[in-house]
Amino acid sequence: MNDQEMIECREPGRQIERAIAIMHRLRAPGGCPWDAEQTHESLIPNMLEESYECIDAIRAKDWEHLREELGDLMLQVLFHAELAQERPEEGYGIEEVAQNLCEKLVRRHPHVFGDGAARDSAAVLRKWDEIKRSERDAQDKPYLHDCGKGLPELLRASKLSKKAAKVGFDWESDEGTVQKVVEELREVQEALNLPDGAARVEEELGDLLFSVVNLCRRRGVNPELALHDANEKFYRRFHEMERKLAERGKSLQEATAQEMDAAWMTVKEEEKRERKTSKPADL
Repeated sequence: MNDQEMIECREPGRQIERAIAIMHRLRAPGGCPWDAEQTHESLIPNMLEESYECIDAIRAKDWEHLREELGDLMLQVLFHAELAQERPEEGYGIEEVAQNLCEKLVRRHPHVFGDGAARDSAAVLRKWDEIKRSERDAQDKPYLHDCGKGLPELLRASKLSKKAAKVGFDWESDEGTVQKVVEELREVQEALNLPDGAARVEEELGDLLFSVVNLCRRRGVNPELALHDANEKFYRRFHEMERKLAERGKSLQEATAQEMDAAWMTVKEEEKRERKTSKPADL
């Protein structure tokens, strides 16, 4: 595909070809200096950012924006495949990436493309894990080998505990998990009282976070998304607190801790009232 075709092509069925050609052109001599400088490592922040922006669009149910964000995420895949194709030691490009994906999907769905059977989603996931372990020659490796490797730590904790639970390493009830959270919190409090206990505090806080993630898993809550919602709530309330202080002629720097706390509690109470009034009336 030449430059003119890259610019003008709108033909259905050729847009993937067009995107691949544009990516190649950007990296080629005479292309874009920024694109030419990038490496697998330098693009890691971009991959993370585009993934989270897709998630934000989905959670906002902004489907038109999601279309744009999926394109940005797709660019990251094309970029890494182009980088790999340029390096003989890697020896693959987007075609090989797509081929690997297709073969994996066929191989891991024997109930669709073979004579396997799966009554429900749970059976599908069990078979998926079994096939995955056999593919990676993991039968003689530790059960948690490579589990969640490379994921953000909250998600890795969730994945580790979920996989452990599959072989029965789990609490019998949510109450047991809650008690573990309470126990870990108590150990954090004990560590805080130790002289020179900084390392112990860090360790105990890690254990507390892990136990909270376990509770999230048991309740079907994604810890990353739960924390995302908590961050958004804090941002919204802090902004509203700042606005209320400004109405009283106070900046954040000028307000006392008591004034900020009072404004914060006002914001919380207003949110509670708003939630109550926004609930649909009982029929």
